[in-house]
Amino acid sequence: MSQSPSIQPLPARRGSVLQRMRLWFDADVARPLQANDSRHIDWLRALPFIVMHLACFGAFWVGVSPVAVMAAVILYTVRMFALTGFYHRYFSHRAFRTSRVVQFVFAVIGAACVQRGPLWWAAHHRNHHRHADTSLDPHSPIVHGFLWSHAGWFLTPAAFQTDLDRVADLRGYPELRWLDRYDIAVPVALAAVMYGVGVLLQAVFPTWGTSGAQMLIWGFFISTVALFHATVTINSLAHRFGRRRFSTSDNSRNNLWLALLTFGEGWHNNHHFYPGSARQGFRWWELDLTWYGLRLLAALGLVWDLKPVPMWVQRKAAP
Repeated sequence: MSQSPSIQPLPARRGSVLQRMRLWFDADVARPLQANDSRHIDWLRALPFIVMHLACFGAFWVGVSPVAVMAAVILYTVRMFALTGFYHRYFSHRAFRTSRVVQFVFAVIGAACVQRGPLWWAAHHRNHHRHADTSLDPHSPIVHGFLWSHAGWFLTPAAFQTDLDRVADLRGYPELRWLDRYDIAVPVALAAVMYGVGVLLQAVFPTWGTSGAQMLIWGFFISTVALFHATVTINSLAHRFGRRRFSTSDNSRNNLWLALLTFGEGWHNNHHFYPGSARQGFRWWELDLTWYGLRLLAALGLVWDLKPVPMWVQRKAAP
């Protein structure tokens, strides 16, 4: 039976409350780590994450409108593509090439997902592939259980830090370092924009039935929470449920439903067998919306050198 780490408050020794609160705004604030800091949730540091979920209940007060739901769906779609196409396939695996401008644009969109900065995301994901489903994998459901792999591991003091040695190819970009350090800046800006758009729509198109508060709740909070939980199902569910086409040292699985939810990431056994491809749906019938989006960007000249699935990989597949 798998056992998750202890979910309990941190000991009082961890610096002043004020210093720990500064981590909400500046991820580079120095904080010494101790041996068990990957085993405990820092509840103070995790408070904004908890508040973000509680804010979704504001929908009972602000109501709903078609335009607010549409905003939530559009923001889910655009940000999911930024996560899967760029945070994952580009920053983590370098599965294609692009310009510095496009790299930054999609890094900003990815940062709006409230899943930390691109360097943090890539560093942790590369570590996952290196140690998948072992005791060194911080979010293996096989080792740590469902809850910890889904929404526990990244709230620990150890997980908050970015190991720049794992992203030596990316750490030289000051704009990416800035997004990593001030990872709250883009989400706050997006929340403010959504509120402002709602106020504007209420004034110009009052019959649309929306408001600043409604657009904030649906367009930012609900969309972001849905995006988060969809993304982390690849940690918690795609190593538990589905089919294994390839024999790998981990327990990765292919799962159609997760692939639909995450724009192709659910073809997880494919990905763990050959992570270098920009395509994760290796067969024509395996829907991979991110791959289609990358092909469109390539046709527009915005990305290039999309790494394909080699024929030797296809031959290794189980019948």
